[in-house]
Amino acid sequence: MYPNSLTQLARANPFSAPLFTLQKVEEPSQNLAAEHGLSKRTLAAAAVAEGDSCEFGSSHYFIMCGIGGILSCGTTHTALVPLDLVKCRLQVDPDKYKSIFKGFSITIKEDGMRGLAKGWAPTFIGYSMQGLCKFGFYEVFKITYSDFIGEENTYLWRTSLYLAASASAEFFADIALAPMEACKVRIQTCPGYASNLRQCAPKMFAEEGIWAFYKGVVPLWMRQIPYTMMKFACFERTVELLYKHVVPKPRAECSKSEQLVVTFVAGYIAGVFCAIVSHPADSVVSVLNKESGSSAIGVLKKLGPKGVWKGLVARIIMIGTLTALQWFIYDSVKVYFRLPRPPPPEMPESLKKKLGLTE
Repeated sequence: MYPNSLTQLARANPFSAPLFTLQKVEEPSQNLAAEHGLSKRTLAAAAVAEGDSCEFGSSHYFIMCGIGGILSCGTTHTALVPLDLVKCRLQVDPDKYKSIFKGFSITIKEDGMRGLAKGWAPTFIGYSMQGLCKFGFYEVFKITYSDFIGEENTYLWRTSLYLAASASAEFFADIALAPMEACKVRIQTCPGYASNLRQCAPKMFAEEGIWAFYKGVVPLWMRQIPYTMMKFACFERTVELLYKHVVPKPRAECSKSEQLVVTFVAGYIAGVFCAIVSHPADSVVSVLNKESGSSAIGVLKKLGPKGVWKGLVARIIMIGTLTALQWFIYDSVKVYFRLPRPPPPEMPESLKKKLGLTE
């Protein structure tokens, strides 16, 4: 039977969620939707809802999401520059900086407290541009891919959708990040090379040309694309599960503050997994940008299986906190500017009927 085959397909889907709430969704008829100018979207999108400042999926919505990405990524990465600096030095010179606390003490002893802020300018500029592309393009690709595969497949394969949309967004985000990331690592890990961005960028260009800023883009993709795929997919599914199993009341009954707490918790959980899956590539990027004329394969051989995991504890602390704060700030921007914030996805009514789940 047709419904039985669909049931088997849904159960066989490796990315499907066996735990979901079946709630009846009242959909407007086509004539009513046409009268009010409603455009059908597959990710809970509609015309401007009451209380929202714009339509979900509109140009204004995407622009504001990009601004939210700038604020969330630029500010958080800059705030964690001291920890990032110690993490990078631990990766490129483990004999000198043997632990997080040793790294902090040596840095303060040699450079003073101001030394902990080295690389703040390229960090702020680079990760602001990355945040613009990461969050802005994620929303674009998520809606675009959803419209392409249809409403029912969007629900059945939503984790795959999150993975594909985030990977696509991060591809462009890393191109925007690469030049400033190269400058940041050079300032932080090469004592005496340059003390700020104004000195570092011209010097790198004079020595190695434009390639100096983009030689780390492939390792950056290796680090950031898995990281971002985990960051978005894990976050989206964790939010879904938290409202399902932890939060004692439906999302619609939660206040904005309570929803933001859920956002922060889901962000931290996602951040821990992000740090683990992307750390080996992060170690390669750090060494690659420190040493002129080096290659990713050469650095990987030099570090070895154990070397690529140096600094993991520092990175878990940094990325867990970072990811939680980024999602919190991003969602807060949406709340402040009254942007649409669709609830966790529910099974479409049409799919329920095909699966024989409605009377």
